[in-house]
Amino acid sequence: MLDLKFVIENLAQVKAALQSRGVDFQLLEAIQSLAKSRKDQQKKFDELRHQQNLASQQIQQKKRAGESVDEIMREMKEVSQRLKELAPLREEAEEKLNDILLHIPNLPHESVPIGNDESHNQEVRAWGEKPELDFKPLPHWEIGEKLGLLDFERGAKIAGSRFTLYRKWGAKLERALINFMLDVQTTENGYEEVLPPFLVNRQSLIGTGQLPKFEEDLFVTQVGYYLIPTAEVPVTNIYQDEILAEDQLPLSMTAYTPCFRSEAGSYGKDVRGLIRQHQFNKVELVKLTHPDQSYQELEKLTGHAESILQKLGLHYRVMALCSGDMGFSAAKTYDLEVWLPGQNAYREISSCSNFQDFQARRAKIRFKDSSGKNRLVHTLNGSGLAVGRTFLAILENYQQRDGSVKVPEVLQPYLGLKEIQLST
Repeated sequence: MLDLKFVIENLAQVKAALQSRGVDFQLLEAIQSLAKSRKDQQKKFDELRHQQNLASQQIQQKKRAGESVDEIMREMKEVSQRLKELAPLREEAEEKLNDILLHIPNLPHESVPIGNDESHNQEVRAWGEKPELDFKPLPHWEIGEKLGLLDFERGAKIAGSRFTLYRKWGAKLERALINFMLDVQTTENGYEEVLPPFLVNRQSLIGTGQLPKFEEDLFVTQVGYYLIPTAEVPVTNIYQDEILAEDQLPLSMTAYTPCFRSEAGSYGKDVRGLIRQHQFNKVELVKLTHPDQSYQELEKLTGHAESILQKLGLHYRVMALCSGDMGFSAAKTYDLEVWLPGQNAYREISSCSNFQDFQARRAKIRFKDSSGKNRLVHTLNGSGLAVGRTFLAILENYQQRDGSVKVPEVLQPYLGLKEIQLST
C-alpha cells in the first residue's frame, strides 16, 4: 500500500507512474477530497473533545464554588451528540480512503523499463546455450506420458482439469527437486528453512497484496481460510505487526509449499502439460531488508534463483519486466525464463521482485533503526524455483533420441539414477 501523505503531496507523480503501468485510476481523484474531508472532520472532532475537557474542568470548579452547572451540562449534551454524529462520518471517510489505497498498485522503480506489455520487457543477461538435439524434440507432456511419469487423464478424473498425477520416477523427481532446491538455498545461500501453514486468513492476503483486488484468483474454504497461491503469503506475514531490531536485517527465508490458484481469466491458455495448474509445488525465497539495501538484496536473491538453473545446466535468460507487465505489488521484477526445446520457446520459471515498503505498510512489518525510530522494512521474494516448471524443463532439455531422459548430475544422488527409461 502506498503512503497516503506521499500520494496527496505527489498526486501528479503518482498518476504518471500509474499510467506507465497502464492503469487509468479514476478513484485516485477522490483521494484528495476524501483526505480533506477526513482532516476537517478530525479537526472538528478534536475541537469538540477540547470543549469537553474544558467543560469538565469548569464543572469541577463551579461545584467547588457551589455554583450551578446546569447550563454547562446542557451544552455538553449537545457536544456529546455532535461527537456521536461525527464519529461514523469520520470512520466512513477513513474506510473509503483505505479501500482506495488497497486497490492502487505499487509505483515502478525508476530503473524499470516503461512499456505496456511483455513485448517491452528487456533482456538483462542469458546463461548457457540452447541444447543442440539431432532429432525433433517432444514436449514434456508426451515425454512424461510415454515414460509413465505423468498421468494427466487420471489427475483430471480425481480432481478436474489442470490437475496432474505424478507417478513412479515422476513423483521421485519432483521430490528430489524440492530437496535439492532447499538444500542449495539453506547450505550455500544462507536462507532459513521454514514450513508455513498452507491455509491463511484474509489479513495475510491483504498484507501481501492478493486481496482485495484478486479475490477471484484464490480458493477459499467454507470457514473463511484461503489456500495459499504462493509461500510468499505465509512467509512474509511471519513478522506481520512486529517490530524487528535493525541488526536482524536482512532476514532470508525459504519454504517449500504446494500452491493453489484458480487461474481465473486464463481459459484456453496452456491447456496441455504442467505450465498452468490449479495445484503446483514451489520453493520460495523471501527477504525482509533494510530500505537502503533492498535493491542490492534483489540482485542477490535473483542470483540465488539463477544458481538452481545453472547447477541443473538449463539455459535461461533474465528479463527486466516493463512497467505494464509487473505484478500488482512489485516495484521492480526480474523474470527468469528457461528454454524449452519441446515447445521451441522460453517460459517463465521464476519471478524475483522488490516490493519496497508496499507490503510492509499493509502487514505492519517494521524495524527500529539506530536512532530509535520505527521504520517499514522492504520485502522481496522470488521463486527458487517453480518445481513443476523445472521438472518439465528437465524432461525437454535432457530427452534422448531413444525416448529416455538423462538425470542432471546434481540430482543423481537424490534419485540414485542416471537415466529414466521406459523400463525403470
